[in-house]
Amino acid sequence: MQYETLDTTVRDGVAVITLNRPDQLNALNQAMLRELPQALDAAEADDNARAVLLRANGRAFSSGADLKEGVGSGMTRGDFKLGDPLRVHYNPLIEKLRGLDMPVVSAVQGLAAGAGCSLALAVDMVVAGRAGAFQMIFSSIGLVPDAGATYLLPRLAGRAKALGAMLTGEVIDAERAERWGLIWQVVDDAQLEDTAMSLAASLAARPTQALAWTRQLVDAGAGDSLAGQMAGEADYQDACQHTEDFAEAINAFMEKRPPTFRGR
Repeated sequence: MQYETLDTTVRDGVAVITLNRPDQLNALNQAMLRELPQALDAAEADDNARAVLLRANGRAFSSGADLKEGVGSGMTRGDFKLGDPLRVHYNPLIEKLRGLDMPVVSAVQGLAAGAGCSLALAVDMVVAGRAGAFQMIFSSIGLVPDAGATYLLPRLAGRAKALGAMLTGEVIDAERAERWGLIWQVVDDAQLEDTAMSLAASLAARPTQALAWTRQLVDAGAGDSLAGQMAGEADYQDACQHTEDFAEAINAFMEKRPPTFRGR
């Protein structure tokens, strides 16, 4: 499928989705917000894809919402509600990203700001180049953080650091983001693409369903009791027991060979 704002390909079991508005710092316009869910749906439907790599062309991951487009469409009109684009586009996109039945990696070069920061951090594992940076820019323009930021950041970095980043709008460089626990890994900029792709490919080679269920358990754990969480773990273990990948793991163990998982 051809996209106006994205490039997509599948290689080594990874659906690579590339934000492709480099001249606009990959600002999230309406076309991109329509196309990203379509690309994620296509990745899930592709039997050759068992992980997703979300990356961007140009010098920034994403500068956030395309304010030029928003102003042009009447953002300041009295009858325009700023929450409506969130309800219609951003919120379903983040929920879809968090609910995929396969692991998702993002590769962040340059700035990920505003909703672009939320998008970059909504995945399972984030790899950033040393020039990468994250900014909750909302307070600088009189808005509250959105696209899941107030859910994601406190769970990743803790309340104090997350709230400080949101209130001040301070740019958080990649190394500090790694120290805070916002991201998985910082690498030299020249190694970003290879490292992120290698990570995504390694996840694609693992038991896909078990990885997706692991994410669901971790997300549920933020609001569950220990007893409730352990009950959920037991239920998911029952489900894992009936997957082909678990059977392959047992056979490989008995045959003293590495397992070959197929994501089923």
